[in-house]
Amino acid sequence: MNVEFDWLGRQPYAPIFAQLVGRAAAIAVGEASEAIWSCEHEPVYTTGRRAVDNRVTTELPAPLLQSDRGGETTFHGPGQLMLYPLIDLRRRGIGVRDYVRLLEQSCIDLLAGYEIAAGRNCGFPGVWVDGGKIAALGVRVSQGVAYHGMALNVSVDLRAFAAIRPCGLDAAVVSMESLSGIKPPLPELARHWAQLFVQGLALLDSAGDSCATGDTDE
Repeated sequence: MNVEFDWLGRQPYAPIFAQLVGRAAAIAVGEASEAIWSCEHEPVYTTGRRAVDNRVTTELPAPLLQSDRGGETTFHGPGQLMLYPLIDLRRRGIGVRDYVRLLEQSCIDLLAGYEIAAGRNCGFPGVWVDGGKIAALGVRVSQGVAYHGMALNVSVDLRAFAAIRPCGLDAAVVSMESLSGIKPPLPELARHWAQLFVQGLALLDSAGDSCATGDTDE
């Protein structure tokens, strides 16, 4: 099954969120094909469907919006690369745990290509390096279709994360630029990431979890 890729440039969060929900619903009933969207957002804080409050300041320096993904409050802004796959897990026979690991692994492999050693932090979704968290993950699965995805810190202003506690931890947030001084062009990086994700998707079979419903934390 082919998965189309689109680089959307810099976008406000709310319209993209609405489009994700609509496209996922259309995929679920066979009216649209799977896709991978990638973009960067205008500055915004978003929280998950459970609205877990992990803020450490009363006032946030950007708007706060609620979405239907899993997870706590996080920041999105320029210089942060969003990968939004819309994938029919039920049709593909892929379980949620396998899908989350695929997302994480695609990001780990992407970073390895830039000589950044990254991995998982058991019990805390996303991608981590020795210096802290470099990529956040938040997924929603509805009618067997996964949407939302991952946020990779490339050259984002890390000061925005001082207002929250990522994953509820006193952990640092880092970026590709802060670690290595590099900030690849986002469209090029997005395309490479999507290719790695699709390659991993092709390797998954129907032997994963038996359930393709629910969400996972960011």
